[in-house]
Amino acid sequence: MHFFFSDKVILLFDFWDVHSAGGMVVSVFVIMLLTMLYEGIKVGKAKLIQHSQTAVAPSISQENLREGVSVNSDVGSATISLKKRLSWHLAKTLLHMVQVFLGYLLMLAVMTYNTWIFLGVIAGSAIGYFVAYPLLCLR
Repeated sequence: MHFFFSDKVILLFDFWDVHSAGGMVVSVFVIMLLTMLYEGIKVGKAKLIQHSQTAVAPSISQENLREGVSVNSDVGSATISLKKRLSWHLAKTLLHMVQVFLGYLLMLAVMTYNTWIFLGVIAGSAIGYFVAYPLLCLR
């Protein structure tokens, strides 16, 4: 197998059959958008992990005090903490599933060995990283 330049390729599904240069441009653009979404989800998951670590602290937070959680109620705060941890874990799991799904779709697109598609994935990854990763530093 080797990479080739062509405007004819079947991407991922039978209905995504590219026969022209215009179709290839649209396909590369869609692949770039999917790759940028993949990079955005990676950053979103990292932000969610950061936020969940601060939101589910073992000590009593200001939020718990505002919600009326008693300082002496260890069982009540443990239940709230468990529910929060479970909801954060569920959100992280769902984002991970979407990230894995997109990653495999992009891998299969690259495995067509079409150079234009490969370059679209590389460009989408670079643009996605350039746009999304500065957001990781924002508070």
